[in-house]
Amino acid sequence: MKLNFEKAGGLIPAIIQDVQTNKVLMLGFMNEEAYAKTEADQIVTFFSRTKNRLWTKGETSGHFLHVKEIRIDCDQDTLLIKVEPVGPVCHTGADTCFFEENPR
Repeated sequence: MKLNFEKAGGLIPAIIQDVQTNKVLMLGFMNEEAYAKTEADQIVTFFSRTKNRLWTKGETSGHFLHVKEIRIDCDQDTLLIKVEPVGPVCHTGADTCFFEENPR
């Protein structure tokens, strides 16, 4: 299935979910380049809207998101990426960006 990056101006939302606990960890955005890098490296890379560049989750913290499965929604404009996280996901130090514990 081919993703439709044009529908939302070149970026698509990527929901990040823990493959073991099924907790939603965070939401990020990907352009085509970020998606291709994520597929190739099997580590989640986003397009940072604030930095205006690709950003691999964990590049400074070491808290990478290792890809286990990628699913495309029925409209081909949203991703569900199941991952194995290394450490807390949120930049605040929380397990998730929704302030939930993610017991592993």
